[in-house]
Amino acid sequence: MVFPMQPYGIQAMLKEGHKHLSGLDEAVLKNIDACKELSVITRTSLGPNGMNKMVINHLDKLFVTNDAATIVNELEVQHPAAKILVLASKAQQEEIGDGANLTISFAGELLEKAEELIRMGLHPSEIISGYIKAINKTVELLDDLVEEGSETMDVRNKDEVVLRMRAAVASKQYGQEDILCPLIADACIQVCPKNPANFNVDNVRVAKLLGGGLHNCTVVRGMVLKNDTIGSIKRVEKAKIAVFAGGVDTSATETKGTVLIQNAEQLENYAKSEEAKVEELIKAVADSGANVVVSGAAVGDMALHFCERYKLMVLKISSKFELRRFCRTTGAVALLKLSQPNPDELGYADSISVEEIGGVRVTIVKNEEGGNSVSTVVLRGSTDSILDDLERAVDDGVNTYKAMCRDSRIIPGAAAAEIELARKLNEFSLKETGLDKFAIAKFAESFEMVPRTLAENAGLNAMEIISSLYAEHAAGNTKVGIDLEEGTCKDVSTMKIWDLYVTKFFALKYAADAACTVLRVDQIIMAKPAGGPRRDQPAGMDED
Repeated sequence: MVFPMQPYGIQAMLKEGHKHLSGLDEAVLKNIDACKELSVITRTSLGPNGMNKMVINHLDKLFVTNDAATIVNELEVQHPAAKILVLASKAQQEEIGDGANLTISFAGELLEKAEELIRMGLHPSEIISGYIKAINKTVELLDDLVEEGSETMDVRNKDEVVLRMRAAVASKQYGQEDILCPLIADACIQVCPKNPANFNVDNVRVAKLLGGGLHNCTVVRGMVLKNDTIGSIKRVEKAKIAVFAGGVDTSATETKGTVLIQNAEQLENYAKSEEAKVEELIKAVADSGANVVVSGAAVGDMALHFCERYKLMVLKISSKFELRRFCRTTGAVALLKLSQPNPDELGYADSISVEEIGGVRVTIVKNEEGGNSVSTVVLRGSTDSILDDLERAVDDGVNTYKAMCRDSRIIPGAAAAEIELARKLNEFSLKETGLDKFAIAKFAESFEMVPRTLAENAGLNAMEIISSLYAEHAAGNTKVGIDLEEGTCKDVSTMKIWDLYVTKFFALKYAADAACTVLRVDQIIMAKPAGGPRRDQPAGMDED
């Protein structure tokens, strides 16, 4: 009688079909490889001359962008180690809204340097302790780079805002930042509350309309709705607005009843009574002083007829989020059923008008005077993907504004800060004893990734640029960065390229944390994937 061979070791412990990778070669280096691949993808999009990526997601939607956050979101990264970098970039995106690319690229560079150290014979734990020392030192050094006097900034001063926003917008739309920044700054300053720390990104909206070009972009105080009004009234000045979330229509009663009609006269009377009921309701709305009715659902034909008779403008906003914003802009209270609103439930807008922009009819709700809570940037461009990319640039600008409301300190941009950090950290590593010093030196070297990438993306000679940057910084010019247009090294204060301190701080911190997390993994154990048919993901929801 033959006994089946008993599995031994880890095979005996886990279900069959599992995968188990352990040790440096199988686990650590494989993880580092995956992260390097991801960072190679995002790296070429870093900086103003970054290349675009064309990503087609599982729903066949096309993205043409150099925004790292969008790229990694749509790639659906499967590898567990690379996912850690994606999570770090998402954390950066949610915390600051800009700098996701720096997070991924820098983490990838740190891991690449760690691989060299592992091949030299260092243990990952020594590399981790060196990296932790290095990032703590980096945070200290960043404080020294802060431009004096930049912490006392007035967030309502347009020039100051544009100065801090330029770098973030230029990294998405190079060459357009002088047109876009003032627009974004205007929109943000208009909706900035009394306490700037409460600034809400959601209050700056973007309306994308095909046609025209960047020079046609404008900022509207108030909202731009991408639909026409229902009915013939297209313009109302000094509008008093009644908002009905449930729609403007004859309401079917809650209880079902049967009406027995015996002759034509009764039928006529029944129809008339229904008509009279609708008229009574609409008249009550008109009597309350309202001259605009906004409906959150369908508008019945009969109701519309009476709205026209009483000279009420009718707008339909089907999105709940948009309706909420509309109420916020105009100060209206959304009523659930069609009834006479109280005077304090009515909203107010200076003007509501239908205008045609590039063949599309849009309703513009303007609120110039009163406390303004929503402003809209109207973007124009020739194709959808250009508009999407412009919207991402605006998002970055608005997020940067939010970050500067929290902390307005700035540090030199254009890779000036990175070279200075690399130089100072290198000096710091020479004072250390023990094996940590190699890791700290490699951490310092990783900062060269930024100037190298910026130079390569602009088609310059990276080695020359880096060596001349080092020479300038060693001579004490700590604000010298790369001028990408002329391909030389210049003082950033003359080029007006500044980065926000918080963006850099979080990006470097998240990158170092992610790199250390990946290095701490020494075994990968994957259970057998569950059987059954593969379930595809549900269709994508609307952005709102």
